[in-house]
Amino acid sequence: MNWQVKHFNELTVPEYHDLLFLRIEVFVIEQDCPYQDVDNKDKVAYHVFGTNSKNETIAVARVLPQNISYPEISIGRIAVDKNNRGTGIADELMNTCFAFVETQFGKQPIRISAQQYLLNFYSRHGFKQVSEMYLEDNIPHIEMLKE
Repeated sequence: MNWQVKHFNELTVPEYHDLLFLRIEVFVIEQDCPYQDVDNKDKVAYHVFGTNSKNETIAVARVLPQNISYPEISIGRIAVDKNNRGTGIADELMNTCFAFVETQFGKQPIRISAQQYLLNFYSRHGFKQVSEMYLEDNIPHIEMLKE
């Protein structure tokens, strides 16, 4: 895997296309959830993405600075191509995000809005549930915080 982290302004058009393609494939098509994936937060985000040996984007996330979604730094739009799930790539993606946050911002708390079914996955990465379940785009979510 080749991992990269780029601010929106550093992304090439093909890179931005590929990360949007994967996000829409996972969040809109797979989850049958029509919603506005592209938002103005993309423009202030750092985009974390992994490509395989064929240069295909198979994992993405975005890191938002403090006071964009939450008072804390946040990580969102976390997605792995369905053919690459269960291989440890999601763990690599999270670890890449954590390393970037520490390098860019120092040790900081990180807040996420997680789909509830991924509670165990995020808990393994040090996140703790800090909210009751709520519906976001008709999908059960919880807020989680990593101190």
